[in-house]
Amino acid sequence: MEAIYLIGFMGSGKTTVSQELAKKLQVDVYDTDLEIVKKAGMTINEIFSNKGEEEFRGMESEVLYSMPNADAIVATGGGIIGSEKNREFLKGKKNVVLLHADFSAIMGRLKGDDTRPLLSNNNMEAAERLYSSRLPLYQETANIEIDTSEKTVSMIVDEIIQRMKN
Repeated sequence: MEAIYLIGFMGSGKTTVSQELAKKLQVDVYDTDLEIVKKAGMTINEIFSNKGEEEFRGMESEVLYSMPNADAIVATGGGIIGSEKNREFLKGKKNVVLLHADFSAIMGRLKGDDTRPLLSNNNMEAAERLYSSRLPLYQETANIEIDTSEKTVSMIVDEIIQRMKN
């Protein structure tokens, strides 16, 4: 099986869904953010504050390109599609799934989460602008789009498997 890449805005369910999907398909799961943390030896917040977003984005691209091509689920960071090179890389893959939820659902899920540097000021307007600017990039990159707003993790996993068969 070719690798499955999950893309979408922070809080759309990529990490949770990737773990369940990997269990169901009996393949390995990778999370680009966790791989970056391992590689850098510091948290994403620390990378952003010590090295800056540009350095983080460079590491993110390196990690993306190093992921296995088969028998794997890859949960990507929400900003991975900000780079045109990353979008082109993903467009060359067979299984790129956009997990999409409306902005209010995402903000409800992220309430109280202080691990997201781009939400650190709790600025809802900036977060909504970021969401709106990224949405068309996710949509142009993915070949499967799933609305996660009102679905359980198992419903989402089943829908991914079903839609990949078509």
